[in-house]
Amino acid sequence: MKEFGGPAIFLDRNDINTDEIIPAKYLTEITKSALKPHLLEDLLLDGVSFDNRSPAMQSARVVITRDNFGCGSSREHAVWAFEVNDINLIIAGSFARIFRQNMFNCGILAIELGKNDLDRLFAMEGNIEVRVDLRQNSMTAVSDAADQSPVSCTFTLNSLDRDLVAAGGWLNFADQRY
Repeated sequence: MKEFGGPAIFLDRNDINTDEIIPAKYLTEITKSALKPHLLEDLLLDGVSFDNRSPAMQSARVVITRDNFGCGSSREHAVWAFEVNDINLIIAGSFARIFRQNMFNCGILAIELGKNDLDRLFAMEGNIEVRVDLRQNSMTAVSDAADQSPVSCTFTLNSLDRDLVAAGGWLNFADQRY
């Protein structure tokens, strides 16, 4: 079974859209790998450009964000940009429906959490590592700060979406079943 989790980055904003995830000018690229350096390059957080080349971003495997993540265009390129950057998990208050399904189809786990759980994650300090137990529908965020207690949460995932991400995406799922 595929593992989910790793070092996390926080994008503290609602309504991050697909144009901010991967700008439209890159939609003519013919390989997924060509999208890699452009992930989140147009993102603004509190009016400041997000540094998509920072060491924290380069090592991140998890994104933690707010509501309505992936809104806008239904383009698959936005999910592919996360995929080629080895992001295997996005945690948000909610996702745009098509974006969320594209994530599962690509083998990326989408976890929706309530506001209280998200606020507890955003209150953590230090470098955060997230671990997921897909069988138990649970996740734990652990900080390297000495005085930080881990934050554990449960989530809901239907069986098809669990099977899709556990297989590594739709193509692997289909190869295993058909």
